[in-house]
Amino acid sequence: MFLKRWTMKSTENYLSEIEKLKEKIEKADAIIIGAGAGLSTSAGLTYNGERFEKYFSDFKRKYGIKDMYSGGFYPFNSLEEYWAWWSRQIYVNRYDIEPTEVYTNLLKLVENKNYFVITTNVDHQFQITGFDKKRLFYTQGDYGLWQCSKPCHNKTYDNEEQVRNMVNQQVDMKIPTELVTYCPICGAPMNMNLRCDDSFVQDEGWYKAEQRYEDFIRRSKNMNVVFLELGIGENTPVIIKYPFWRMTEENENSTYCCINLSEIYIPRPIKDQSICIESDIGEVLKRMV
Repeated sequence: MFLKRWTMKSTENYLSEIEKLKEKIEKADAIIIGAGAGLSTSAGLTYNGERFEKYFSDFKRKYGIKDMYSGGFYPFNSLEEYWAWWSRQIYVNRYDIEPTEVYTNLLKLVENKNYFVITTNVDHQFQITGFDKKRLFYTQGDYGLWQCSKPCHNKTYDNEEQVRNMVNQQVDMKIPTELVTYCPICGAPMNMNLRCDDSFVQDEGWYKAEQRYEDFIRRSKNMNVVFLELGIGENTPVIIKYPFWRMTEENENSTYCCINLSEIYIPRPIKDQSICIESDIGEVLKRMV
């Protein structure tokens, strides 16, 4: 059913695929970008290794936490500890951060084109870089938003002020008790607006973004469309990868383009409509702008 595309067999093949992709983007009537964790990893926003040690070495020593991802699921004994961890994770990945070269190059590539972005990333890098907010759909949430943990109502809340206070005032991996946040409606503890289970809140802004994305898809039907998939792994392929494959097969004028550092697979029916580059996303984008 699937074909494995190895595109790094030779430098010549690698460069020709990049040129082919660049030409497809230049001639496209519409570009639909699907971005996953691999894009931010390429930008240096890693959750482990040196960056994790820089910001969370104390949590590692005390709790044995090995990376930012697993730390988000750690069963802390108190809300003071829980929010010490999460405020720091939000801060270093959402507020204490500048536009990266990788995202900047991606914007240069499409800023004068008819584009839309759907992403499972929650680090807000697209808006930080300057992508049009009305052309973005964050399907899995945003580090910058909180929600009721129950949830008792369908609303999210900006958290920047509270997060900065928690980071500045935490001591020994605990925030002051008075900084613990609670739902203004029911009094339950607040929680991250991240899709981890069925308690995830899809608020009014989420549904409006979904509608704009669906409208863009509908308007682009049968046009010369490039589905540009960047850094999508196997965790949530049903959100971006599989729909991109399906829409490519349904539109003979479209092209499926995938850039990822790991192995790349494509369905046989779209092999002649596909450009797949197995390489670092940042390096490829640098060659294209």
